Amino acid sequence: MSEHVRWNPRGGRDSEAVRAGYEAAKRAYELGQAVRARRLELGLSQTELAERAGMTQSAVSRLEAGGTMPTIGVLERLATALTADLVVTLTPKAA
Repeated sequence: MSEHVRWNPRGGRDSEAVRAGYEAAKRAYELGQAVRARRLELGLSQTELAERAGMTQSAVSRLEAGGTMPTIGVLERLATALTADLVVTLTPKAA
């Protein structure tokens, strides 16, 4: 039998875990939109990009929709396929 966890109204939307989840989803969405924008700029279909990057069209679609967070390897393949440079930066968080 599993334990039930009670909903804590104070830990709901304002909890650190929820905020972290929203931030991760935001990053995935923004990354997907950047890939989509560059793909459209080049006049490529999702299928054409997928072929260039060694992916499936459905994987490109999920990524563009923000439904997945790609690995560095996938990002490198996408950057090559999109004739773009992949730049990863770490910046300190505001206090």
